[in-house]
Amino acid sequence: EIALRDAKNDLLAVLTVEEVYERDLELEAKSVCGTTDVRHPLVAEMHNWGKLYVSGPMKVIRLPRHYDFTELRMPPAAVRQRLAETGHSNVVAFQTRNPLHRVHEELTKRAAASVDGALLVHPVVGQTKPGDVDHYTRVRSYKALYENYYERQRTVLSLLPLAMRMAGPREALWHAIIRRNYGANHFIVGRDHASPGIDSTGKPFYGPYDAQELLTKHATEIGVTMVPFQELVYLPQEDRYEEADKISADTETLSISGSRVREEYLNGGKQLPAWFTRPEVASILAKSYPAREQQGFCIWFTGLSGAGKSTITDALTEMLTECGRQVTVLDGDVVRTHLSKGLGFSKEDRDTNILRIGYVASEIVRHGGAVICAAVSPYRAARNEVRNMVGADNFVLAYVNTPIDVCEQRDIKGLYAKARRGEVKGFTGVDDPYEAPIDPDLILETTNCDPEENAQQIVATLISRGFLPRCRRIV
Repeated sequence: EIALRDAKNDLLAVLTVEEVYERDLELEAKSVCGTTDVRHPLVAEMHNWGKLYVSGPMKVIRLPRHYDFTELRMPPAAVRQRLAETGHSNVVAFQTRNPLHRVHEELTKRAAASVDGALLVHPVVGQTKPGDVDHYTRVRSYKALYENYYERQRTVLSLLPLAMRMAGPREALWHAIIRRNYGANHFIVGRDHASPGIDSTGKPFYGPYDAQELLTKHATEIGVTMVPFQELVYLPQEDRYEEADKISADTETLSISGSRVREEYLNGGKQLPAWFTRPEVASILAKSYPAREQQGFCIWFTGLSGAGKSTITDALTEMLTECGRQVTVLDGDVVRTHLSKGLGFSKEDRDTNILRIGYVASEIVRHGGAVICAAVSPYRAARNEVRNMVGADNFVLAYVNTPIDVCEQRDIKGLYAKARRGEVKGFTGVDDPYEAPIDPDLILETTNCDPEENAQQIVATLISRGFLPRCRRIV
C-alpha cells in the first residue's frame, strides 16, 4: 500500500498496488498530446515524472481542505442537487480560467436559452496557465456577475479544483466528462480550448477547432453535447451583442482582442470600457492587476560553462538597478552551495537543480520582482518547464552562444582540462550534451560583443515589452 499525502504531509488516500509497469514517455506523449515537442507544457512536465506507474484501487481518507470561497466549493453530488432544483432537465456547463467579460456573459445566457436549460458556471481554481489572473481575483468577479447579472433560479456557480494541463483537444474531452459527473449534458467549447500555444517551430500545436470536432465525435458516447463558442461582436448603435455572421459587413462594431485587454488596458493601467466588461469586474481587475512596469520578470541565461553568463549578469544587474528595479540573482554555482547542496551532476540531479531555481524564480516573478538566473541548464525539457512555471509573457530566455573552444580558453578553474583528461565525469559540452535552445528570445554573442552591449540588448527587450520605462540610453 502507498500513502498519498499533500504538501503538508497530511494523509489524503491509500492506494493498494495491484500493478507496476514502466512508462514509455515518447509513446505516451505522442498518444495523449500528439507531439513529443518539449515546448508543449504537458510534454515538458512528463519529462519530470518517474519511470514507473502504479495502479490499483484507492481509498479516500479525506479531501484536501480549502478555506477560501467555501460556499462555492461544492462536490459533484451537491452541484447535481442544486441543478435539479432549477427544474431544468438540460444543463449547459461553461468552463473558464479567465475573468468573464460581457461577451462571455452574453454567450452563456444564450447557450442556456438555446437548450431551454440551466447554466453551470464552473471555473477552474486549481493550477492554471502561468500568467493567468489568480483565482481569488477571478472568483470575486464571478460572484459579482452571478449576484447582479445572472438569473439566479436557473444559474449555479461552483468552483472546480482542477489543474489545467493545457493539452488541447483531449483535455477538452476530459473537461466534458468531468462536467457530466457534475450534472451537465451540454458543454461550451471555444476556439483553441486549453491550447498550449505554438510549438518549437512557431506553429500551433492544434487547429483552432480540433477540440470542438473531437468532442462532437464522442458526444453520444459520453453523453455531453458540444455547444460552440459563437463569435459575438458589440453593436454600439444598438448597445447589444450579436453573432458576427448575422450582421452585414458595413455594420459598425466594437471589439477588444485579448492581447489589447492585457497590453493596453490591464498592463497600461487603463479601466476597461463598460460595453466590454461590467463595472464591478473592471474595478476588481484594476485593483488586482498591476501595470506591466510593476510586474515581475525573469531573465534566464543558458549556455556552456565559461560562456559569459555571470559577466553579463553583473552588467545587467547594475543597469536594471539604475532603472529602479531591485534585482535578485540566482547564479548556478551559488545555488549549488545552498539551495541545491548535495545534488550531483546526473541528468536527474541537473533537472532537479534547474527546477528548484525555476520555482524560486517563479515565486519572485509572481510577487512582482525581477530575477536573473544564470545556469548552464543544458536540457531543453527542463528549460521549457521553467518557462511554463514562470509564464511565457514574463520570461526571457537568453542563449549565451559562445563556442566551446572559447569557453575552454576562458576556463581559469581548469574544469574543461580535467574533463578532457577524464578526471571530471559528466561535464557539459565534453562528455554530457548541451541542447542548444531552438527558439530563444535572444542570442548573445560574446566573441564580438562585450558584456555591456549584451546587457543593453536585454534592457532594450525589457523596454519593448513594457517591463521597464525608457530609463537609459541604448547604444
